[in-house]
Amino acid sequence: MPGLDPRRWRLWSLPPAVLAYVVTVVVSASLVTIATAWRTPAEALTWPSFLLLAGGAVLHLEAAQGIERIREISREGSPHAHMQSVWLFAGVLVLPTPLLVALITISYLHAWLRVYKRRAILFRKVFSAATVVLACAAAQLILRIFSNRPLDVDGPLGLLALTSAGLAYWLVNYALVVGAIVMTNRDQPARAALGNASDQLIILASIGLGSVLAIMMSSRPWLTPLLLLTVLALHMGLLLPQFRVAARTDSKTGLVDATFWHDVAGREIERARRLLSTVGVLILDLDHFKQINDTYGHLAGDKVLRAVADALKHSVRSYDLVGRFGGEEFAVLLPGVSTDEVRATAERIRFEIASLHIVAVDRLGREQVVSGLTASVGAAVFPDNATDLSPLLLAADEALYQAKNNGRDRVATAAAR
Repeated sequence: MPGLDPRRWRLWSLPPAVLAYVVTVVVSASLVTIATAWRTPAEALTWPSFLLLAGGAVLHLEAAQGIERIREISREGSPHAHMQSVWLFAGVLVLPTPLLVALITISYLHAWLRVYKRRAILFRKVFSAATVVLACAAAQLILRIFSNRPLDVDGPLGLLALTSAGLAYWLVNYALVVGAIVMTNRDQPARAALGNASDQLIILASIGLGSVLAIMMSSRPWLTPLLLLTVLALHMGLLLPQFRVAARTDSKTGLVDATFWHDVAGREIERARRLLSTVGVLILDLDHFKQINDTYGHLAGDKVLRAVADALKHSVRSYDLVGRFGGEEFAVLLPGVSTDEVRATAERIRFEIASLHIVAVDRLGREQVVSGLTASVGAAVFPDNATDLSPLLLAADEALYQAKNNGRDRVATAAAR
C-alpha cells in the first residue's frame, strides 16, 4: 500500500531543521517509555485504573467528536487544546509510566481513527502524542520529589505537589508544540503560534479535573461515571462557542466562509437602507492561481491563500468583513463608503497582494519564494449599483469579469444604474 511506504511519508517533506526537531521529540519520548518500562515491576501495573481511564477517554471523545473535528481544523497553525488532559493527567497520578503511555496511545489513535477519520497528517499526531508523553514524564518526575505515592501527600504540601506537576505537564507540552509551529511557520509572527489564552485555560481546568478524578478513583471509584458526565457537560459548555466560530470559518485562511459573509452582508444592507447609508462590496480573484498549484504543489498554494487572506485583513478597516467564497475568490464588505473609497480600497488591496513574497515548501521539500501575484477586483456599491444583496453581488461579479477581460491585474467598478 502506498500509504505504508516510508519513502512516501509526508514527514520527509519537512525542512531539515523541523524534521530533526520532530524526530528528536519522538525518539526522546520512545527512550523515556523504554527506560521506564524496563524498570517498572509487573505488580505495579494497575490494570483496573488503566481500563477505567481508557474507557472514559474513549467515551468522552466519542461524545464530543463533532466539536473536536471542527475545532482541530480551525486551529491550524496554533496549539490545539482539548479536554483529554482530564484523563491523561489523572493517569499521571495513578498509573505507572508504561500504562500511562498506553493510555496516551489509545487516546490519540482513537482520535485519529474516529475524530479525524485518518485525514489528519499522521506524523503530526505521533509528534503530539510524543509531546504529551514527555509532559507526563516531567509531571511524574516532579511528583516523585514529594513522594512515591503522590495522592498520599496531603495538606499544603500536597497542593504544592499537584500544582507543580500540573504546571510541568502544561509547560513541557505547550513549549514543544509551540516550538514546532514557530519552526514550521517562520513567515508568521511568533505570537500567532501561542494560540488563545482561553485555550490554555481549558488545559489548566482539565488538569484540575484530572486531579479530582484521580483522588476520586483512589477513594470512591464508583463515582467516576458521574465525573464523566461532568466532563462532557463542561466540554460542551466551554467549547460550544469555539465550535460556532469554527463552523463559520474557512479552515485554509481563517476568514469567514461564504454563508456567514452573506448573512452579515444582508444585515448590513438592511441597516444601510434604514440609515440611508452605503455599503461597498469587492469580489477579488487571484490571477492564474492554478499555475501556483501546478508549479509548487497544493500545500504551497494553501500557504499563498493564507498570506493573501492576511494581506486582505491588513488592507481594510477593523470592522470591514473579509470572506473566502471558495477556490481563489474572496469578498470584502465595506460599510459606509463611497464609490471612490471602494475603488481606493480595491487598489490598496491589489498593491498589497502584488508586494507579497511568500516562502513555501514545494512538492520536493525545497523552499521556494512565491512572488509576482496579481489579482483582479470587481467593485459595487449599495444603493448606486443595486438595492439588494444578490443584484449587488452580481454587479460586482460582472465588474470582476470586466477586469479579467481587460487584461487582469486591475480594478473595475460596476456601472451606475
